[in-house]
Amino acid sequence: MTLEFWRTPVDLSDAGAQARLFDGLPHDAASLAKVVQGLLMHEHIAPAYGLTLSAEQHDQVHTRPVEAMLESIVAHDPRPLSAARRAEERQIGVCRHFTLMHVAMLRHFGVPARARCGFSAYFQRGKFLDHWVTEYWNADARRWVLVDAQLDARQQELFKVAFDPLDVPRDQFLVAGDAWHLYRSGKIPPDDFCILDLKGSWLIAGNLMRDLAALNKREMLPWDCWDPMPPPNAAVDHAQFNRLALLSSDPDAHEAELRAVYSEELPVPRVVMNAVRNRPEAV
Repeated sequence: MTLEFWRTPVDLSDAGAQARLFDGLPHDAASLAKVVQGLLMHEHIAPAYGLTLSAEQHDQVHTRPVEAMLESIVAHDPRPLSAARRAEERQIGVCRHFTLMHVAMLRHFGVPARARCGFSAYFQRGKFLDHWVTEYWNADARRWVLVDAQLDARQQELFKVAFDPLDVPRDQFLVAGDAWHLYRSGKIPPDDFCILDLKGSWLIAGNLMRDLAALNKREMLPWDCWDPMPPPNAAVDHAQFNRLALLSSDPDAHEAELRAVYSEELPVPRVVMNAVRNRPEAV
Protein backbone atom coordinates (compact mmCIF):
# COMPACT_ATOMS: atom_id res chain seq x y z
CA MET A 1 0.00 0.00 0.00
CA THR A 2 1.35 3.44 -0.96
CA LEU A 3 0.07 6.07 1.44
CA GLU A 4 2.11 8.79 -0.24
CA PHE A 5 -0.25 8.87 -3.23
CA TRP A 6 -3.13 9.90 -0.98
CA ARG A 7 -1.32 12.75 0.77
CA THR A 8 -1.25 15.12 -2.20
CA PRO A 9 -4.20 17.18 -3.47
CA VAL A 10 -4.51 17.30 -7.24
CA ASP A 11 -7.08 18.40 -9.79
CA LEU A 12 -10.51 18.82 -8.15
CA SER A 13 -9.15 18.45 -4.59
CA ASP A 14 -6.42 21.06 -5.12
CA ALA A 15 -7.33 24.38 -3.50
CA GLY A 16 -4.93 26.13 -5.86
CA ALA A 17 -4.79 29.88 -5.31
CA GLN A 18 -7.10 29.46 -2.31
CA ALA A 19 -4.84 26.97 -0.48
CA ARG A 20 -3.67 29.69 1.90
CA LEU A 21 -7.17 29.62 3.40
CA PHE A 22 -6.37 26.22 4.90
CA ASP A 23 -3.35 27.57 6.77
CA GLY A 24 -4.09 27.84 10.47
CA LEU A 25 -6.82 25.21 10.45
CA PRO A 26 -6.49 22.18 12.73
CA HIS A 27 -4.92 19.09 11.14
CA ASP A 28 -7.07 16.28 12.50
CA ALA A 29 -10.03 14.69 10.73
CA ALA A 30 -12.55 15.42 13.50
CA SER A 31 -11.80 19.14 13.76
CA LEU A 32 -11.70 19.56 9.99
CA ALA A 33 -15.09 17.87 9.64
CA LYS A 34 -16.46 20.47 12.04
CA VAL A 35 -14.96 23.24 9.93
CA VAL A 36 -16.54 21.80 6.78
CA GLN A 37 -19.94 21.69 8.48
CA GLY A 38 -19.65 25.39 9.22
CA LEU A 39 -19.03 26.20 5.56
CA LEU A 40 -21.45 23.99 3.63
CA MET A 41 -25.17 23.23 3.57
CA HIS A 42 -26.70 20.14 1.95
CA GLU A 43 -29.12 21.10 -0.80
CA HIS A 44 -31.79 18.55 0.11
CA ILE A 45 -31.47 18.82 3.89
CA ALA A 46 -31.63 22.63 3.98
CA PRO A 47 -35.35 22.61 4.95
CA ALA A 48 -34.39 20.88 8.22
CA TYR A 49 -32.50 24.07 9.05
CA GLY A 50 -35.51 26.23 8.18
CA LEU A 51 -34.10 27.25 4.80
CA THR A 52 -35.69 27.74 1.40
CA LEU A 53 -32.99 27.94 -1.24
CA SER A 54 -32.94 30.30 -4.18
CA ALA A 55 -32.31 29.16 -7.74
CA GLU A 56 -28.83 30.64 -7.49
CA GLN A 57 -28.12 28.60 -4.37
CA HIS A 58 -29.38 25.40 -6.00
CA ASP A 59 -27.00 26.08 -8.88
CA GLN A 60 -24.00 25.95 -6.53
CA VAL A 61 -24.27 22.16 -6.32
CA HIS A 62 -22.79 21.91 -9.82
CA THR A 63 -19.44 23.35 -8.67
CA ARG A 64 -16.77 20.69 -9.13
CA PRO A 65 -13.36 22.01 -7.92
CA VAL A 66 -12.59 22.81 -4.29
CA GLU A 67 -10.83 25.95 -5.45
CA ALA A 68 -14.07 27.30 -6.95
CA MET A 69 -16.01 26.34 -3.83
CA LEU A 70 -13.56 28.27 -1.69
CA GLU A 71 -13.64 31.28 -4.00
CA SER A 72 -17.40 31.45 -3.59
CA ILE A 73 -17.26 30.99 0.19
CA VAL A 74 -14.78 33.80 0.85
CA ALA A 75 -16.32 36.10 -1.76
CA HIS A 76 -19.49 35.95 0.31
CA ASP A 77 -17.75 36.03 3.71
CA PRO A 78 -14.01 36.84 3.91
CA ARG A 79 -13.57 35.60 7.47
CA PRO A 80 -11.22 32.65 8.14
CA LEU A 81 -12.68 29.25 7.31
CA SER A 82 -12.63 28.38 11.00
CA ALA A 83 -15.49 30.86 11.51
CA ALA A 84 -18.69 28.90 11.05
CA ARG A 85 -21.13 30.66 8.75
CA ARG A 86 -24.79 30.99 9.63
CA ALA A 87 -26.87 28.23 8.07
CA GLU A 88 -28.41 30.56 5.50
CA GLU A 89 -24.98 31.90 4.49
CA ARG A 90 -23.29 28.58 3.71
CA GLN A 91 -22.22 27.29 0.32
CA ILE A 92 -24.73 24.79 -1.05
CA GLY A 93 -23.59 21.31 -1.97
CA VAL A 94 -24.36 17.64 -1.48
CA CYS A 95 -22.51 14.80 0.23
CA ARG A 96 -19.79 14.83 -2.42
CA HIS A 97 -18.95 18.50 -1.67
CA PHE A 98 -18.66 17.87 2.08
CA THR A 99 -16.45 14.88 1.35
CA LEU A 100 -14.24 16.59 -1.22
CA MET A 101 -13.69 19.65 0.96
CA HIS A 102 -12.76 17.41 3.90
CA VAL A 103 -10.42 15.33 1.73
CA ALA A 104 -8.81 18.48 0.32
CA MET A 105 -8.12 19.82 3.82
CA LEU A 106 -6.64 16.52 5.00
CA ARG A 107 -4.43 16.23 1.93
CA HIS A 108 -3.30 19.83 2.38
CA PHE A 109 -1.85 18.79 5.74
CA GLY A 110 -0.31 15.60 4.37
CA VAL A 111 -2.89 13.22 5.81
CA PRO A 112 -3.66 10.33 3.41
CA ALA A 113 -7.29 10.71 2.40
CA ARG A 114 -9.62 9.73 -0.42
CA ALA A 115 -13.26 10.23 -1.33
CA ARG A 116 -15.42 7.10 -1.51
CA CYS A 117 -18.64 6.78 -3.48
CA GLY A 118 -21.20 4.22 -2.40
CA PHE A 119 -24.38 3.85 -0.36
CA SER A 120 -25.40 4.68 3.21
CA ALA A 121 -27.78 2.71 5.42
CA TYR A 122 -28.55 5.51 7.85
CA PHE A 123 -30.74 8.01 6.00
CA GLN A 124 -33.75 5.79 5.26
CA ARG A 125 -34.59 2.64 7.13
CA GLY A 126 -34.22 -0.49 5.01
CA LYS A 127 -32.63 1.35 2.08
CA PHE A 128 -29.10 2.14 0.95
CA LEU A 129 -28.96 5.69 -0.37
CA ASP A 130 -26.44 7.05 -2.85
CA HIS A 131 -23.77 8.80 -0.76
CA TRP A 132 -20.12 9.89 -0.43
CA VAL A 133 -17.82 9.86 2.60
CA THR A 134 -14.17 10.46 3.43
CA GLU A 135 -11.75 7.58 3.96
CA TYR A 136 -8.55 8.64 5.72
CA TRP A 137 -5.55 6.81 7.11
CA ASN A 138 -5.58 6.89 10.89
CA ALA A 139 -1.90 6.53 11.75
CA ASP A 140 -2.56 5.72 15.40
CA ALA A 141 -5.04 2.94 14.63
CA ARG A 142 -3.09 1.81 11.54
CA ARG A 143 -6.23 1.54 9.43
CA TRP A 144 -8.44 3.39 6.98
CA VAL A 145 -11.36 5.09 8.73
CA LEU A 146 -14.61 6.32 7.18
CA VAL A 147 -15.82 9.79 8.18
CA ASP A 148 -19.13 11.36 7.24
CA ALA A 149 -18.21 15.04 7.31
CA GLN A 150 -21.80 15.97 6.48
CA LEU A 151 -23.33 14.66 9.71
CA ASP A 152 -23.42 17.58 12.12
CA ALA A 153 -25.37 17.43 15.39
CA ARG A 154 -28.63 18.46 13.67
CA GLN A 155 -28.41 15.65 11.12
CA GLN A 156 -27.33 13.08 13.67
CA GLU A 157 -30.53 13.88 15.55
CA LEU A 158 -32.67 14.10 12.41
CA PHE A 159 -31.57 10.70 11.08
CA LYS A 160 -31.19 9.09 14.52
CA VAL A 161 -27.56 8.19 13.85
CA ALA A 162 -26.43 5.78 16.57
CA PHE A 163 -22.74 5.53 15.63
CA ASP A 164 -19.80 7.92 15.61
CA PRO A 165 -19.73 9.78 12.24
CA LEU A 166 -15.96 10.05 12.70
CA ASP A 167 -15.69 6.25 12.42
CA VAL A 168 -18.57 5.05 10.27
CA PRO A 169 -19.08 1.25 10.48
CA ARG A 170 -18.49 -0.55 7.18
CA ASP A 171 -21.98 -2.02 7.27
CA GLN A 172 -23.46 1.48 7.54
CA PHE A 173 -21.61 2.82 4.51
CA LEU A 174 -20.97 0.44 1.65
CA VAL A 175 -18.36 1.46 -0.89
CA ALA A 176 -19.79 0.84 -4.35
CA GLY A 177 -17.79 -2.37 -4.83
CA ASP A 178 -19.18 -3.88 -1.64
CA ALA A 179 -22.69 -2.82 -2.64
CA TRP A 180 -22.20 -4.57 -5.98
CA HIS A 181 -21.06 -7.79 -4.30
CA LEU A 182 -24.08 -7.78 -1.98
CA TYR A 183 -26.42 -7.23 -4.91
CA ARG A 184 -24.78 -9.94 -7.04
CA SER A 185 -24.84 -12.45 -4.20
CA GLY A 186 -28.57 -11.87 -3.72
CA LYS A 187 -28.15 -10.58 -0.17
CA ILE A 188 -29.62 -7.15 -0.94
CA PRO A 189 -32.18 -6.54 -3.72
CA PRO A 190 -30.92 -4.09 -6.36
CA ASP A 191 -33.86 -1.72 -5.84
CA ASP A 192 -32.79 -1.22 -2.21
CA PHE A 193 -29.91 0.87 -3.61
CA CYS A 194 -31.51 4.16 -4.49
CA ILE A 195 -31.70 7.95 -4.41
CA LEU A 196 -34.91 9.94 -4.94
CA ASP A 197 -36.78 7.92 -7.60
CA LEU A 198 -33.64 6.28 -9.02
CA LYS A 199 -32.80 2.70 -8.07
CA GLY A 200 -31.37 -0.56 -9.26
CA SER A 201 -28.25 -2.28 -10.52
CA TRP A 202 -27.51 0.44 -13.08
CA LEU A 203 -27.23 2.94 -10.20
CA ILE A 204 -24.73 0.71 -8.38
CA ALA A 205 -22.75 0.36 -11.61
CA GLY A 206 -22.66 4.14 -12.01
CA ASN A 207 -21.31 4.56 -8.51
CA LEU A 208 -18.68 1.92 -9.24
CA MET A 209 -17.45 4.14 -12.06
CA ARG A 210 -17.47 7.23 -9.86
CA ASP A 211 -15.63 5.37 -7.10
CA LEU A 212 -13.04 4.17 -9.62
CA ALA A 213 -12.51 7.78 -10.68
CA ALA A 214 -12.28 8.98 -7.07
CA LEU A 215 -9.72 6.26 -6.34
CA ASN A 216 -7.68 7.92 -9.07
CA LYS A 217 -8.19 11.40 -7.56
CA ARG A 218 -10.94 12.43 -9.96
CA GLU A 219 -13.89 13.16 -7.69
CA MET A 220 -16.84 13.87 -9.98
CA LEU A 221 -20.34 15.11 -9.25
CA PRO A 222 -22.78 12.35 -8.21
CA TRP A 223 -24.79 13.02 -11.39
CA ASP A 224 -21.85 13.21 -13.80
CA CYS A 225 -22.21 10.39 -16.32
CA TRP A 226 -19.89 8.95 -18.94
CA ASP A 227 -19.42 5.69 -20.83
CA PRO A 228 -19.69 2.83 -19.99
CA MET A 229 -22.12 3.84 -17.24
CA PRO A 230 -25.51 2.31 -18.07
CA PRO A 231 -28.41 4.76 -18.40
CA PRO A 232 -31.36 4.50 -16.00
CA ASN A 233 -33.01 1.09 -15.92
CA ALA A 234 -30.72 -0.26 -18.66
CA ALA A 235 -29.15 -3.70 -18.68
CA VAL A 236 -25.74 -3.88 -17.02
CA ASP A 237 -22.59 -5.62 -18.27
CA HIS A 238 -22.09 -7.76 -15.18
CA ALA A 239 -18.67 -9.06 -16.19
CA GLN A 240 -17.20 -5.59 -16.53
CA PHE A 241 -18.61 -4.35 -13.23
CA ASN A 242 -17.75 -7.57 -11.40
CA ARG A 243 -14.13 -6.72 -12.20
CA LEU A 244 -14.42 -3.11 -11.05
CA ALA A 245 -16.11 -4.21 -7.82
CA LEU A 246 -13.33 -6.66 -7.06
CA LEU A 247 -10.65 -4.02 -7.54
CA SER A 248 -12.35 -1.14 -5.76
CA SER A 249 -13.55 -3.13 -2.74
CA ASP A 250 -9.92 -3.46 -1.65
CA PRO A 251 -8.07 -0.67 -3.47
CA ASP A 252 -4.81 -1.05 -1.57
CA ALA A 253 -4.48 -4.67 -2.63
CA HIS A 254 -5.14 -3.77 -6.26
CA GLU A 255 -3.51 -0.36 -6.50
CA ALA A 256 -1.51 -0.92 -9.68
CA GLU A 257 -4.42 -2.51 -11.52
CA LEU A 258 -6.81 0.25 -10.44
CA ARG A 259 -4.42 2.83 -11.88
CA ALA A 260 -4.05 0.86 -15.11
CA VAL A 261 -7.78 0.21 -15.58
CA TYR A 262 -8.51 3.88 -15.07
CA SER A 263 -5.75 5.37 -17.19
CA GLU A 264 -5.80 2.84 -20.02
CA GLU A 265 -9.44 1.77 -20.21
CA LEU A 266 -11.91 3.89 -18.23
CA PRO A 267 -10.67 7.44 -17.65
CA VAL A 268 -13.10 10.28 -17.05
CA PRO A 269 -13.42 11.96 -20.46
CA ARG A 270 -12.96 15.67 -21.02
CA VAL A 271 -16.71 16.09 -21.45
CA VAL A 272 -19.31 14.34 -19.28
CA MET A 273 -23.09 14.45 -19.17
CA ASN A 274 -24.50 16.43 -16.27
CA ALA A 275 -27.65 14.36 -15.75
CA VAL A 276 -29.35 17.01 -13.59
CA ARG A 277 -28.83 19.81 -16.10
CA ASN A 278 -29.27 17.31 -18.95
CA ARG A 279 -26.35 18.72 -20.91
CA PRO A 280 -22.72 17.88 -21.69
CA GLU A 281 -20.14 19.79 -19.67
CA ALA A 282 -16.38 20.09 -20.02
CA VAL A 283 -14.53 19.04 -16.88
